[in-house]
Amino acid sequence: MLKITSCEATKTGIYLLQDGSEEPFNIRLHLAKDILTIQEQDVICVSGEPFYSSERTVTIRRQTIGGFGLSIKGGAEHKIPVVISKISKEQKAELSGLLFIGDGILQINGINVRSYRHEEVVQVLRNAGEEVTLTVSFLKRTPAFLKLPLCEDCSCIPSDQSSGTSSPLCDSGLHLNYHPNNTSVCLSPLFAFCGILSVHIFNFSRQNAFQVIAVDGVCSGVIQCPSTDECIEWLQAIASNISALTKHNVKKINRNFPVNQQIIFMGWVDEKEQDSVQDRMYTPKFLALRGSSLFIFSAPPVTTWDWTRAEKSFTVYEIIITVTSEHCFSVQTDSGEDIFFSVELECELLLWEKAFQMATFFEVERIQCKTYACIVDSHLMGLTIDFSMGFVCFDAATKAVLWRYKFSQLKGSSDDGKSKIKFLFQNPDTKLIEAKELEFSNLFAVLHCIHAFFAAKVACLDPMFVSSRNATMVSATSTLTAPSQISKLKYTS
Repeated sequence: MLKITSCEATKTGIYLLQDGSEEPFNIRLHLAKDILTIQEQDVICVSGEPFYSSERTVTIRRQTIGGFGLSIKGGAEHKIPVVISKISKEQKAELSGLLFIGDGILQINGINVRSYRHEEVVQVLRNAGEEVTLTVSFLKRTPAFLKLPLCEDCSCIPSDQSSGTSSPLCDSGLHLNYHPNNTSVCLSPLFAFCGILSVHIFNFSRQNAFQVIAVDGVCSGVIQCPSTDECIEWLQAIASNISALTKHNVKKINRNFPVNQQIIFMGWVDEKEQDSVQDRMYTPKFLALRGSSLFIFSAPPVTTWDWTRAEKSFTVYEIIITVTSEHCFSVQTDSGEDIFFSVELECELLLWEKAFQMATFFEVERIQCKTYACIVDSHLMGLTIDFSMGFVCFDAATKAVLWRYKFSQLKGSSDDGKSKIKFLFQNPDTKLIEAKELEFSNLFAVLHCIHAFFAAKVACLDPMFVSSRNATMVSATSTLTAPSQISKLKYTS
């Protein structure tokens, strides 16, 4: 099931989960606006002090066959709450979409049952009438929880019409287990002061599987889908929700930043390890394009201080991005180093490409010119790249201009890959080509800067780019969106 509303997706399904410690087992996967919930279908009880998430109130009606469609375990006699252990398919509890395995039952028709024994909760539910209102809260995992043994020979009640003594360690059939491995992962992309976390998606496309890793390191395990198409649907749905949450929160955060420090775009990518010869040796990284810089983090920045602690940062007009394949791009830095990144979806690659173009354009437009020291015939000179005037070379000591050419007069260039650039300019009067050779200490930074200024000049002539740029500026540089029609993603097998 896939439902998309306002660019946000909801999705539910039953899949296999492999957490590395045991054989794959069935889990129920539910994606909401900002939460990905992973619930084991066959769970066990635990003991210890519970920690509740936010409360929810749900009303369901009793059916002639199957009752409420719930089973429960736990009770005050074991110092644990009564929790929902099973949800029957096509019954009222499942169809409501609001009750989940691992939900602790706090109230029944207004009666507080937090301190009730298991049998007492069973009786309250049996006498609740045809309609019951439950106040529930998902019981989060805590290290203090201890597993209790399951009694294989205990007397369980198969349905709410049965009689006999129920056991808190077995399913009591009101068809109303808690498991420490029940996982609820928040999809919100970042910033603690917005009360949200981040999620990185890693796709195992050849196995039709993926896993979700939260910013605090909690991992969902490998979720196995029956087909590649279904795996792609989940990745698209999760990515869509993360994107919507990112844009919403970037817009709020940008209100606190000056115009020249606005966040353009940010998100998770995989960085290829430098010494890796294997295609899949990647490490999750969080990239952020903010103001004049590209930041590379191991985790999203959640405070102002975090922005000063990036693993690496580069000036956007002194780097260059190159799309290398359907899901990969490289960033060549100002030192000439190539850093390779991978994303999970083709639409993400389009977003990153557009974001780099926009960030570079904004910064070139802001600074208007950039000057680099250079050597010409053993003399210290300066080369200014000016958005309006073009190239200007001058004496560093006297500031006297040696020569000046417009961008349109540059007919070619070459470099030795180390320090020297040879420019070929056309004289406007004689139409002859004039060669100018300059030596720089930061060759790649100069080359990338020239490329950025040329790209910005060309972009000014592109009506689609200008329109997109104006829309982005109006919305505080945070509304980059994927094309409305995205071609079906392709995975290599």
